[in-house]
Amino acid sequence: MQKILNTTLSLPVFLTIFLLEMPTIKNKDVVSPECQVTKWDLPVALKTENTKNLPVLVQRVPVTCCENDASCLDERIYGGEKDKIADKKALLASIDQSLKYFKSGRATNAYQRYKIPGITQDRVYKSLQRFRQILISTNSAKELHAAIEKEFVFYQSVGKDNQGSVLFTAYYEPLYLASRTPTTEFKYPAYRYPADLQSWTKPHPTRLELEGADGLQGAKGKLKGLELFWFRDRLEPYIIQIQGSARLKLTDGKQTTIGYAGNTAYNYKSLGRLLVDDGKLPLEGLTMPIILDYFQKYPQDLNIYIPRDRSFVFFQETNGRPAQGSISVPLTPERSIATDKSLMPPGALALIRAPFPFVNPQGELEHRTVSRYVLDQDTGGAIKGAGRVDYFLGTGKIAGDRAGVTVSDGQLFYLLLKANK
Repeated sequence: MQKILNTTLSLPVFLTIFLLEMPTIKNKDVVSPECQVTKWDLPVALKTENTKNLPVLVQRVPVTCCENDASCLDERIYGGEKDKIADKKALLASIDQSLKYFKSGRATNAYQRYKIPGITQDRVYKSLQRFRQILISTNSAKELHAAIEKEFVFYQSVGKDNQGSVLFTAYYEPLYLASRTPTTEFKYPAYRYPADLQSWTKPHPTRLELEGADGLQGAKGKLKGLELFWFRDRLEPYIIQIQGSARLKLTDGKQTTIGYAGNTAYNYKSLGRLLVDDGKLPLEGLTMPIILDYFQKYPQDLNIYIPRDRSFVFFQETNGRPAQGSISVPLTPERSIATDKSLMPPGALALIRAPFPFVNPQGELEHRTVSRYVLDQDTGGAIKGAGRVDYFLGTGKIAGDRAGVTVSDGQLFYLLLKANK
C-alpha cells in the first residue's frame, strides 16, 4: 500500500494508488501451467453461451490438488517448507471475528439485502463453525484440504472476464511519525469526521475545495477545527486516506492509531493513472521507484495530482486498536480481504489463490503462487466488481514493501457446507 519513519517521499506506495505495472521480481513457481491456472479457472461446463447470464458466484466442486503442487495447499496454517510461520491461531482469531459479526444486527441487515441464491446468513455462519472445528482437529494442509473436498462446495467468482480471473492488489497499515499539534515541520493534517457531514449539500466539496491545492487551506473552510493529527509530508495523510488506517508514532514518544470514519461522495482517482494519461510517465515498464523518483524530482506536482482526486476520507483516533474492516471487526494480516460488498458475502470464509510477493532469506522479494483461507471482512473505494480483491498484509515497512508490488491475477472462492450438511 518502503521506508516508513523519518523519510520524505521514500515511502511505500500501495499499487491501488497507482494501479500500474509491477516491477519485475523473482518468480519461484515450479508448478506446471495446468496446475497453476487451468484447473482453477471457472470450469467450462459451468459457463453458458451467453456469459452475461452467469451469476456473480458460480457453485462448483473444490479443486483437487495436483501431485506435488504445494501451492494448492495453505501451508502457512501449519508451517511448511516455504512458510516457516505457522499461523493457525491467527486464522482462528479471524474466524472468531467473523462469527461475532454474524451474531450482530449488522450481519442480519446485510444478508437481508444479499440476493445470491444459496448463500444465506445461516449457511455462511454454520460453514464457518464447521471449518473452525476441522481446522482445530487437523494437523496438516493436506488433511485440511481433504476434509474441505468432502464436506464443502465452492462458490467461485466469475471474475473480471467471466472466466474466473480476479485481479489481486494488497493494502497495509502505514506507520508514520505525527504530531498532535501543528508546527512548522508538521503542517499537513488528517481530519476527523464532520458532525454535520450528512447536511452537506451535494455534490460535496471536492478535495481541492476542502484543503486547497497545497493541502494547507483546510482551516479556511469546512475542515476548520477538524484537524486530528499533523504530518511532515504531503503524501503521508493522502496515503492514509487510501489505506483507511494508520499507526502513528507521536513526537512525544507515544503511539496511537487512526481509522476510517467516513468519506465524501466521490469515487477515488488513481494518481499513477493520471500521470500516465498526462504523458508524464510511460505505462510500459513503469515501476514504483520510477514514480517515486518522479515526485522527488518534481515535488510541486503533488499539488497538481493529489487535488485531482476529488474524494476525501475522514478519520477517528482508535487508540491503538487494530485496523478494522467495513464489517467493524479487526483485520488479521494475511487472513482478511476486501471485496465489493454489493456482490460478495460479508464475513464469509473464502479461499484465494494468486502469486504474492514474499521476502526470501536474502531479503529480496520473490513471487510465489499460494492458496490462502481468508475472511471477507472489508471493502474499499477502488474495489469494485466481481474481479477485484484487496489483501490485507499487516502493519509497517515489510507489509508496505509487499503491498506495493502486489498486482496479479488469481482466483476467489467462497466455501460453504454442502446443502445436506
